[in-house]
Amino acid sequence: MAKGEVKLDRERCKGCELCISVCPKARLKASKQLNEKGYYPAEYEAAEGKEACTGCALCATICPDLAIEVYRD
Repeated sequence: MAKGEVKLDRERCKGCELCISVCPKARLKASKQLNEKGYYPAEYEAAEGKEACTGCALCATICPDLAIEVYRD
């Protein structure tokens, strides 16, 4: 079972990919869909087991746009 869940505000995200670079479980990726500002925002992909989000919140900490919230179970 996942220990954390990531909520992204895709309209606030400018697609800098900093969150993608720090995620220890590689649960974040760049979207293939543009947001309203013309950026490819990050997307969260849930998983189970060893690949699940740990809830570490590194992604939220590094996000310069405050577009990420992490919830822990």
